[in-house]
Amino acid sequence: MDWFEENQRQLPWRGETDPYKIWVSEIILQQTRINQGWDYYLRFIERFPNVNSLATAPLQDVLHVWQGLGYYSRARNMHAAAQHIMQEHHGVFPHHYLEIKKLKGVGNYTAAAVASIAFRLPYPAVDGNVLRVITRIFGIYDDIAQQKTVQQITQLCETLMDKENPGIFNQGLMELGAIQCTTKNPNCETCPFTNQCVALAKNHIDLLPFKSLKIKIKERFFHFFIFIKDGKTIIEQRTDNDIWKNLFQFPMIETETACDKISQKKLLEAGFGNPKPVFLKEVKHKLTHQHLTIRFYVVLDDFPELNNNWIPVLIEELEEYPFPVALKFEKNFTAKDAKS
Repeated sequence: MDWFEENQRQLPWRGETDPYKIWVSEIILQQTRINQGWDYYLRFIERFPNVNSLATAPLQDVLHVWQGLGYYSRARNMHAAAQHIMQEHHGVFPHHYLEIKKLKGVGNYTAAAVASIAFRLPYPAVDGNVLRVITRIFGIYDDIAQQKTVQQITQLCETLMDKENPGIFNQGLMELGAIQCTTKNPNCETCPFTNQCVALAKNHIDLLPFKSLKIKIKERFFHFFIFIKDGKTIIEQRTDNDIWKNLFQFPMIETETACDKISQKKLLEAGFGNPKPVFLKEVKHKLTHQHLTIRFYVVLDDFPELNNNWIPVLIEELEEYPFPVALKFEKNFTAKDAKS
């Protein structure tokens, strides 16, 4: 805590006591680096300054503000959680750990972070930074991919925690892992635990924390078709329980393997008619569990018959719709660009 007082970074949510704003910052920082999440936090709070403004906003508006940040389920969960707070807690952010944990998209870590920082409740907030700091200092070699190991470290943190200032304790541990006890090249020389760190004494810094879990990567192949006619194009909203749910995209065909050309049969089955698509470009897009190969095609002056999901829109109106970041360039595509 002394180290934190002297070394903490100045962040827009630092020192905040409003549980809503703390919650927003914690959700944004899930799977997001601070330098990227900083501006998103400021924009989100400006657009949705309280629970009521978030709960009453259309989901499309929330996704639009979130656009480009990825892991869009976070935004959908926040929107649902805000509505839950309005309905079940009369618009007052819940003050108890278990009630906070009931909010959609909130787990042990986020509930503990909000509870300790906003309400000074003594719950350890154990994230990746804390796991790294504790396993190194105490020489814990158990697999942190196992829930029992996380529980063991959580219990240890409970015994270490300053019950009068749990929020400062949690933030200090997290900050120590973020800027001092880093994954690579930690600054051990100036660390306040130099003389207590088992990993440093045994020269095992690079071995801890130990994690055996390997992420299985799924390869997917998307083919997007940009139909352009009379200044309009066609978009559709993703509704399946899949990546990019509730976001918009151009009509798409997914194939099981990479292919240079979509057959006429597949075009007909997709309801595209008999177009003459021109290949535009191919991009690679990596998600945590999926690697996407995305091919874009443009079809000029030829609109297929609209199905129930397709929406014809003016090209200049595309900015009003939230799109996945992988489609950012094509979203700004214009008829003039296409013809050139």
